[in-house]
Amino acid sequence: MSEITLLLVDDHPVVRDGLRGMFEADPAFRVLGEASNGVEGVELAERLDPDVVLMDLRMPGGGGVDAIAELARRGARARVLVLTTYDTDTDTLPAIEAGATGYLLKDAPREELFAAVRAAAEGRTVLSPAVASRLVSRVRTPAPPADESLSAREREVLELVAKGTSNREIAAELFISEATVKTHLTHIFGKLGAKDRAAAVAVGYERGILGRSG
Repeated sequence: MSEITLLLVDDHPVVRDGLRGMFEADPAFRVLGEASNGVEGVELAERLDPDVVLMDLRMPGGGGVDAIAELARRGARARVLVLTTYDTDTDTLPAIEAGATGYLLKDAPREELFAAVRAAAEGRTVLSPAVASRLVSRVRTPAPPADESLSAREREVLELVAKGTSNREIAAELFISEATVKTHLTHIFGKLGAKDRAAAVAVGYERGILGRSG
């Protein structure tokens, strides 16, 4: 295909410099711009209209998942390829559900990264082996019975957990005791088949309990 245009979104200047140098050394690619957070990334993607956005996930001032979701909401043409150091379920599932075309780790070899960008530009899904195995494992995990749905209060607790809120803060927010929060968490873990808070959030995103509008 013709020259692939790129937008780099990462909060580390050294990472952006390295990626720019790597891609600009190959005539098949052209870097249109750089952004240091997701909010800037969305604005630049809309203005520059790149073929592919290389998106980091955890950035101060605007994370990657929110940016991916916003680009999808705006109907942006660009394909988003996540390039991050994180491969946990709590990172991969929300990013992919938000609309990322692919998910690659920063330790990927240059040729693997180039191939992933080409694939993303063509609209093909690209997942690093580690991420792919996690998703396959997650898909193969038996889902809990359909009647084991969360109550309205349990959903509220899970949403606050997803925001990184502590038990004490959840208790204050919902005007309940910490003991009650722990009881709700026990029920949430049991219903979602999760062993801890992070796993519960991951399953919550996967099953659509979290991230719903309205």
